[in-house]
Amino acid sequence: MARFLTKPISGARDFLPLDALRRQYVIDVIERVYQSYGFEPLDTPVMERLDTLLGKYGEEGDQLIFRVAKRGAKLQKALAAAPTEDAIADAGLRYDLTVPLARIVAEYRNQLPRYFKRYHIGPVYRADRPAKGRYREFYQCDLDIVGSSSQLVEAEVLNAGAQVLQELGFRGRAESGFRLRLNHRGVLRGLMEVSGVPAELEMDALVAVDKLDKIGLAGVEKELRARGIGEMATTALLGLMAAAPGETVAVLGWLSDTLEGSANGAQGVAELQDILTLTQGGPAGEHICIDPYLARGLSYYTGPIYEIEFPTLSGSGGAGGRYDDLIGMFSNRSIPACGLSLGLERILLIMAERGLFPQNLVGQPQALITNFDKDTLAANVAMAHALRRAGLRVDLYPDMDNLGRQFKYAEERNIPVALLLGGAEMADGAVTVKNLISGEQELMAQADVADRLRQRFQ
Repeated sequence: MARFLTKPISGARDFLPLDALRRQYVIDVIERVYQSYGFEPLDTPVMERLDTLLGKYGEEGDQLIFRVAKRGAKLQKALAAAPTEDAIADAGLRYDLTVPLARIVAEYRNQLPRYFKRYHIGPVYRADRPAKGRYREFYQCDLDIVGSSSQLVEAEVLNAGAQVLQELGFRGRAESGFRLRLNHRGVLRGLMEVSGVPAELEMDALVAVDKLDKIGLAGVEKELRARGIGEMATTALLGLMAAAPGETVAVLGWLSDTLEGSANGAQGVAELQDILTLTQGGPAGEHICIDPYLARGLSYYTGPIYEIEFPTLSGSGGAGGRYDDLIGMFSNRSIPACGLSLGLERILLIMAERGLFPQNLVGQPQALITNFDKDTLAANVAMAHALRRAGLRVDLYPDMDNLGRQFKYAEERNIPVALLLGGAEMADGAVTVKNLISGEQELMAQADVADRLRQRFQ
């Protein structure tokens, strides 16, 4: 008999019940918080037309798109004519959730409200090299506001993201919490201008600057020179990077003085100040820190940029910013937009490390009805139905077995309560309720079991 490889494809994962329940727990919190801020759900196909996906992320992004081959005669025709990847494919798996949003805005703009506030939670696919914490299939949890240039939009997005993390158990900015690193594309442009970096080399310089936390100042200097940034500009830029204060209020004052001669820089500083004012007193306020050298998403962010950082985890736990030119790409016009994407996989990883999940998750059975007496089997079934009608999650042990095995089964499934109904209990209209965590048990009237269990699990 042929042997089959049963592991999932490289870069994808199976989620057994506990993992799936933990994922759903986090998603439920995210959805509840997003909805409390006035965002509504959106869903789109995981497969998009290839020409919709190509050319929107730069050369590196295009290489990471999973292409889907044409079918039938179209495929045969493409294969007969010196085929390339793009020639034999006419569709691809979505790389992120932003391009589908842009397509939706272009297709349904007359049906959408003036300010379109949507969230989208779903899988995305990247033909990347799998590694620890890096997958080919993973979930993004996006929320975006389309149609407004107000900094109140950034504040709403940041507060919603911060509230999600707080409700999941992340507190403060120390090891048990998180930081919201915040910058502005205008600030980055201003720093390039006052350092004397030529406009045509700005992107090269920013790519090097963005690696500061990974390679240090010496590494940035080496990369700047390798990218053709001149001696004077390199020295000036490195001097500014070394001089930036670490405290948020101080760095804003420093930026205001440093970028006084740059219109781009001054606008960026002013908008950052507005965001700080609007988030003060909200969930995001205590977590924000200004990082004048945060430079992610250079090909599409046009204003504020932010990134979620967990002190004990390398890499980003989420990110976002303003991208006024991307949403209108299918409409040939600029449409203001800003958003945030939470990294579900990283959040799950760090929650597991910190023990932040509830002991009993929604979806797990709350009680096990044991099966050890054939004369009470029908009564067991009736009790299961009654408890389920009362809103409880009840598992009914299928085979008659000794109680030790049944309690072991309950432990494997993290079920905290067992119900025992034998001949003596039947005669008295009672049931024995056993707490499988403490070992205590109590005899109670069958009519009271549903209310007592509901009180326990409230």
